[in-house]
Amino acid sequence: MTLTADPRPAFGAGGAEPYARALRREGRLQLVRSPGRSQPDAEPFADDAFDVARWSRGADAADLSTILDASSVLDIGCGPARMVRAAVDRGLDALGVDVSVTAVAMAVDAGLPVVAGSVFDALPGEGTWDVALLLDGNIGIGGDPTALVARASSAVAPSGSVVVETAPDASVDVAYDAHVVDEQGRASASFPWAEVGREALGRHAAAAGLRVSQTWSVGRRTFCRLVRAA
Repeated sequence: MTLTADPRPAFGAGGAEPYARALRREGRLQLVRSPGRSQPDAEPFADDAFDVARWSRGADAADLSTILDASSVLDIGCGPARMVRAAVDRGLDALGVDVSVTAVAMAVDAGLPVVAGSVFDALPGEGTWDVALLLDGNIGIGGDPTALVARASSAVAPSGSVVVETAPDASVDVAYDAHVVDEQGRASASFPWAEVGREALGRHAAAAGLRVSQTWSVGRRTFCRLVRAA
């Protein structure tokens, strides 16, 4: 399988940059399936709107459950890097990667090890990380979950794992073009995205030569650990 970066905009980049504005102002974002035009109709925010402020706060108990036994952590789509901070605070080697220049700048200003770019680019420490994280819906990055988990697995050591936070609906498995809209109605450019539940994740893992070795929940959030298939 040849993995290359998708040339289209990604979550957090392009268009009116609502993600960057929400990060700076700790606002909320709505993920909307793209109807084929640049601006969506105005609509109320759903209960599951992204609360960007949460990404800038400290890691909670659910977050920390993903790195309890880790020796090093690669956070894919790290945003303002709360998981990188949590890992560093625990004495772990850590690195975050994100396409958002604003998110990376915020993390670097806070003294955290974060690089700008796509997970499909070459990354520092390729093949040596103990755990790669795909949290906060980041299994959707690129709109191709099979390619994404394969790429994440290639970045960890042979004995390493990929931890994926899955969608609340265990059976959901859908890919689509989407954009994000901020509370002022500004929309990003369209980007490929996906949603994957814990049942569906096993199929993507198998297609990538991986298997689900562990599944757990903390509160309303569910996580799966993927390892290389024997």
